[in-house]
Amino acid sequence: MSEWEDLIPKPKSKFLRVKCPDCGNEQIIFSHATNVVHCNVCGAILAESSGGKASIKGEIVASLS
Repeated sequence: MSEWEDLIPKPKSKFLRVKCPDCGNEQIIFSHATNVVHCNVCGAILAESSGGKASIKGEIVASLS
């Protein structure tokens, strides 16, 4: 089975649990977000699109794959 795992490519994108730098709220966002992502509590910017991988402004707490 490991032969198949080598042949099938894995995605480089994942979901991230990010902590807001202003209010401390934790929120799940996509690592390759194409839109500006705001905090649901205070409205601070958590991520901005940068062409590929998003520019994360908060602290990454966990990576959910």
